[in-house]
Parts: sequence; C-alpha cells; structure tokens
Amino acid sequence: MKISKVEAFPVTTPLHKPFVMPGTHITGIDSVVVKIHTDEGLVGFADSGDTSTWYRGETQESIIGMLCEHIAPRFLIGQDPRDIEKIVGWMDLFVRDNNQAKATVDFALHDLKGKILDTPVYQLLGGRCAEASVQGWVASAGSPEQVVPEALTALEKGFCLIKLKTGHGTIDDDVATVRAVREAVGDDVRLTVDVNGFWNYDQALKTLRRLDAYNLECVEQPLPHWDIEGLARLRDRIGTPVFADESAQEPHHLKEIIDRRAADGLFIKMQKAGGLLKAQRWLTLARLADLPVMSGCMIGSGLEASPSAHLMVADQWASQFTHENLGPLIIHGRWDTDGEPVTEDIARNVPVFADGRLYPNEGAGFGIELNEDFLARNITRDKTSRVVR
Repeated sequence: MKISKVEAFPVTTPLHKPFVMPGTHITGIDSVVVKIHTDEGLVGFADSGDTSTWYRGETQESIIGMLCEHIAPRFLIGQDPRDIEKIVGWMDLFVRDNNQAKATVDFALHDLKGKILDTPVYQLLGGRCAEASVQGWVASAGSPEQVVPEALTALEKGFCLIKLKTGHGTIDDDVATVRAVREAVGDDVRLTVDVNGFWNYDQALKTLRRLDAYNLECVEQPLPHWDIEGLARLRDRIGTPVFADESAQEPHHLKEIIDRRAADGLFIKMQKAGGLLKAQRWLTLARLADLPVMSGCMIGSGLEASPSAHLMVADQWASQFTHENLGPLIIHGRWDTDGEPVTEDIARNVPVFADGRLYPNEGAGFGIELNEDFLARNITRDKTSRVVR
C-alpha cells in the first residue's frame, strides 16, 4: 500500500459568537483540512485547527505551502502510510519548526492507519485507560458581567474547572474579573487564569501577588514563550502554581523547564507538540518529571478535537487530569453535543461532549465522517485547494 495523493483545503468556519483573548478577537476559524489517499482507495483525514501568527506563527498559506511544496512530494507520495515513525522522523529532520503543518500530516496518517487496521486510533496509542476525558470550561475574556454567568452555567453543565482568559481590558480589569468569578462560584471551585504569554516579568509578579488571594489552581503562561528562566524566578516568588504552555513545545523545551524547575505543570496541544507520535514522547517526559498535564486545543472542528480525544483516554498519565479540548463547543456555542445534532461542522459526526466529558468516536481511525458539503461551502475566500500526486 502506497500514498498516491495528498489534498489540502483552506476552510473558514464561522463562530457562533466571537472569542476574545489577549490582543485577539476571533470571529472565524481558519484551518486546513488534509486528505491523504492510498492506491487502495482508503483516505485519512485531519484538520489543523485554528491558525495564528502569534501562537504558532503558522497560517493557512504556510501550512499548505509547506505540505504541498515540501512534505507531500518528499516524504509522503509513494510511501507506506503505516510507517508513521519514519515519516515523522523525516519531517523533523528536514523541516524546521512548522509543527502545526507536521501535526496535521501525523493526524491524517493515524486516521488512515486506523482505517487500514479497522481499529480506533486510541487502540493504536495503547488502548483505553478511561471512557472519556474530563473537561474544564474556557471562558472568553470579558467583564465580570459577561464572564460570571458563563462560569456559573458551565458548572451547572458539568464542567469541573473554569479557565479565565486575560486581555479584555487593563490588568486591573483582569483582576476584577477573577475576583468577581471567585465570589460567585465560591472557594472550592477550581479556577485558572491564562495570560498566553502577554505579560512581562514586572506585570506578572505584581499581578500574581494580587491574584494569590483568590486560590487559583494555576496561572498559565504568564511570561513570553522564550522566557523559561523568568518562569523559574517568578514561580519562586508567588503562591499560585505556574503552568507552561507556549514555552513547552519540543522535548528539549520540556527538558529545560524541568531542569530549571520553571513550572508546576504543563499544557499540551497536539499541534504544538507536532502530532500524536511526538505527543506521546512529550507526555513521557511530563510523567518522568511528575508534572500534571492539561490538553488544550487550537479551536477546531469535531475532526480537530479527535486526536486529543483519542490520546487523552489512551495515555495513562494524561487520562488522570482535566483537559480543555472544547473546539466544537466554542465554535457552535454549545455546552454539549449529545442532544441536538451539530450540522455546520467539518465533521458530520462530532465527538460526544456530555456532562463536561469528551468521548472519542468509535469506528476505524478517528471514526469521523467528513461533511463534504460544508467543506465545499466554506473554502476560505480568495484561497484555493491544492493537490499533490
């Protein structure tokens, strides 16, 4: 069996309502859907999730260009799709960075291998340790009047943790929102704050000393991604645990964080890690350092949510913790997907979110059926799909 064709589609999925985070006001998800075809008629699917210049430094154009001009012709066409280790090794050797592009290829290969072997991806990753992954809710940045009702509803819907995004206004506004949410939900509810690396050291130190009073479970990425030494200094001077996200990409970044004792925990995204194969290595390092792990998302479709959904129930270490893989819920303005069907999504059968838990689809691969009508209607304006044979 050989890979015979690779297709890449730029897709824009509108959000039910804008999502606000530091310096960013998201109204639509610009992603890349990839299909990897074999000469025996099987096809593997993947969705990159939202692209961004500030988080990963990748766009639809960069992902499609890297995939169609370099990765597909050099490392995919003519190869056995089951040889994922070899293909990922080639990509890492000859393509520097571009982890979101490489992850999308890895996802499609895992989906395809699951279809070849007629088994769910979670079985390829070690089998099932849990039926579902427990999810926390991520609130869009906003005023107390906006965020408090959302947090209370999320708790009623079964989510066990509330993450608050900063960046709605000033730092004083961020502190006011944390204070208001804490007063509304009580002392026992798990709260976290995500800065996305937008504070400098002075801002982080002064603000987090104020936030220590509100018993946060953690602050996520309070400093820029490159300042691992700063994270270590900050961690020693505040009471709130520090979790690394943007700083924790490749295994050598994790080693530096561990060696410097720069974090109390880690956030993983499949795209940041470079795919499922590399995410497993990433999680091994976290486990060896006894660091808890939370899995986020790039905000994406039911297809984008699937790699994490499968890995988080298959990895024994990761399955113990709370995650935030909420893309379809954020896109469609939903609290669950087990009631009214989701129709306007890249996936026809979005994985089940119910009572604050995410269940991976059964069936071969990711168990996802592509919504071809949605793809055709939502090709990103003024952009075109590409094919490599």
